[in-house]
Amino acid sequence: MTLKEIAKEAGVSISTVSRIINGNSPNAASKEMQDKIWCIARAGGYVPNTSAQALRQKTETSSHHQSIACIYARSQDAQNDAFFSTLTRSIEQEALKEGYIVKYSFSAYDIHTPATYNQIMNNEVDGAAILGRCDKETLKFMKNHFRKIIYTGLNPLDADYDQVICDGNAVASDAVKHLISLGHKKIGYIGETKNEIRYIAYRNTLKDHRIAFDKNLIANVPVSSEGGYQGAQRILKRASDITAFFCMNDITAIGAIRAIKESGHRIPSDIAVISMDDIDIAQYVSPMLTTMHIPIEEMGKMTAKTLIDRINNGHTLPLKVSLPYYMAKRESCL
Repeated sequence: MTLKEIAKEAGVSISTVSRIINGNSPNAASKEMQDKIWCIARAGGYVPNTSAQALRQKTETSSHHQSIACIYARSQDAQNDAFFSTLTRSIEQEALKEGYIVKYSFSAYDIHTPATYNQIMNNEVDGAAILGRCDKETLKFMKNHFRKIIYTGLNPLDADYDQVICDGNAVASDAVKHLISLGHKKIGYIGETKNEIRYIAYRNTLKDHRIAFDKNLIANVPVSSEGGYQGAQRILKRASDITAFFCMNDITAIGAIRAIKESGHRIPSDIAVISMDDIDIAQYVSPMLTTMHIPIEEMGKMTAKTLIDRINNGHTLPLKVSLPYYMAKRESCL
């Protein structure tokens, strides 16, 4: 597939495709268009000329291009998930610089479907990046079927694998601490609860500050805008005295904000909202969302670099890279 073919299918200029693929201009198109272009390029097996030259030099005796795969451990629709689509795009861009392509990607939920299973059994990739929290069974499966693997996400693994993380426990704890510092004691939680480090951090932080846990302030919902909307509605009906929400990510928070507004409450004077990730849209909602900034693009770059270094035998001991975070203070939590 050529740049011209990608541009035609995406409905943009060749120069726009070139700037996005080569990473020369991150603002050349919207995030949605960038994801579309990367999806088309991946599906068509596109390899830039510079990368193709590097691949030919490095793989003269190999029967396949140097390539990696991405496995979404938590998301079934990563292309429409702002966190994982950004993470994947960053991995792809950095891999291309190193002369590698992301040959394919799939969800861990689809591992045992015939098409995906056959793809795994016949894979010719040199390594795989596991994106998002991964259970032990899936991790073992991946280790048995891929030569080199790396994990990246917010939940550190208790395993001897390369990892690139931003500690979700610390991030969530600091978010809740911020609400407490503002005087909030009736703090709701919206998001998943089972084996979820952010929920555990929420409960532990309340306990550390001697704030009683109240199950009426919890909404165990899917991580989506609809989940956030339904979760906030549920809590608002049960607890009229709630003054703040901690949402496990920005998409969930955006849904919660809508429900709070519809209930007649003002943000942040009546109810404050804080979340995690700091995806692009967080600063464009009204009020602008206060959120914990996760360095998603840097996580992707470091994941690709570390995996490729592992593939090239640059290191043998398991590496654990922990990236920093910060609070993006905006209008929803003052």
